Amino acid sequence: SKDGEFDDAARIIDSTGLEVFYVPGEHDLIDPGQGKAYLDRYGKGTLGAGWHAFDRDGVHFIGLVNVVDLKAGGLGNLGAEQLAWLKNDLDGRSASTPIVVFAHIPLWSIYPQWGWGTDDAAQALALLRRFGSVTVLNGHIHQIIQKVEGNMVFHTARSTAFPQPQPGTADKPGPVIVPADQLRSMLGLTSVDFTVGKERLAITDTTLA
Repeated sequence: SKDGEFDDAARIIDSTGLEVFYVPGEHDLIDPGQGKAYLDRYGKGTLGAGWHAFDRDGVHFIGLVNVVDLKAGGLGNLGAEQLAWLKNDLDGRSASTPIVVFAHIPLWSIYPQWGWGTDDAAQALALLRRFGSVTVLNGHIHQIIQKVEGNMVFHTARSTAFPQPQPGTADKPGPVIVPADQLRSMLGLTSVDFTVGKERLAITDTTLA
């Protein structure tokens, strides 16, 4: 969360030429202003610690922030103010609207002992269950784990930085050291495609190899 680090990230991301929407990770909010540096750059048009929503091509996107006021063990937290905003954002929307939710820490309990989950996510997910297509995207754990629950698809993405251990396979989370020739096969990007008439969005993972 240093200015130079944000500058480096901006140069890389801006080179794609894409329109970009952000939610913070926990390391983006550890500046002396406790997130002011992040919000000064990426908080325009957002609320609270940076949550927001927007529509593109018939899909409603919701960016949630669950890296403020982390709970025991580093569990994510949404908080009452954000949950109230989410309810208001969803009220009145047709259940046929495809929804994409993105947040840094997983919104389902993958491995709470390592903080890989969100303490109050059940309240948010309850608001989303009436929709026919909900795609929940998360990072934080630097590996692909998927779950389907009714009309909700949960998906975590690889990192472009370093791999993390699989849940419970190490004493604690942290960078996994791998041979240099294997590293790019363990890093990657996730893309989501929407085709009118399809029930679910198509999620594609691509490694950097």
